[in-house]
Amino acid sequence: MQSRQAYDIALRELRQKLLHMGGDMQKALLEAIRALKSLDAIKAQAVVDGDRAVNQQEHDIEDLCIRLIATQQPVATDLRRIIAAMRIASDLERMADLAVDIAKTAIRLQGQRLIKPLIDIPRMADVCHQMVSDALNAFVEGNITLAQKLAEQDDEIDHSYRKVVEELFALGSEKPEVITQAVSLAFVGHHLERIGDHATNIGESVIYIVSGERSDLN
Repeated sequence: MQSRQAYDIALRELRQKLLHMGGDMQKALLEAIRALKSLDAIKAQAVVDGDRAVNQQEHDIEDLCIRLIATQQPVATDLRRIIAAMRIASDLERMADLAVDIAKTAIRLQGQRLIKPLIDIPRMADVCHQMVSDALNAFVEGNITLAQKLAEQDDEIDHSYRKVVEELFALGSEKPEVITQAVSLAFVGHHLERIGDHATNIGESVIYIVSGERSDLN
């Protein structure tokens, strides 16, 4: 009985660690986009510096998962949940790295003037933020329907990314002097598109936990 109680406490701790890591990743993304919109290198550097904490969170989650597998020998749904938690932590860490890449773009562009107002890129970031929230809620609730919804949001991100690239390269062809910044901003769109992909990976992990089936939401 005591062993099961300790196990349940550890599973709750695992869930809380993932939610905390997800919240930190979302904050990093929003701060990176704010830094990009204002080309604020100080804000951007804070995002870069904060990545160490996210990396440590991934290591802590991995250690907890390994300890649970080694000491509790979980089976069926519990084992899938623990294995999926390790994958989710990895996806969140990669998303945080992509937020750092966006912040580094803001640092590189400091002192310049943006070649166009940023409209679609912040909108993409908002969708990514919502996708991470939905993905983590799906994990907590074991909600397959919410997990599957991520595919539609990912399609929206992909469509916006294509639009961003087309507009930026059209602008670059008209004004060759802005092509370097246009390419940098196009890469920001790519980073956001990849964040969307990682969010769908979390949805796939949720479906795997609940049903034991592997799916492709991307």
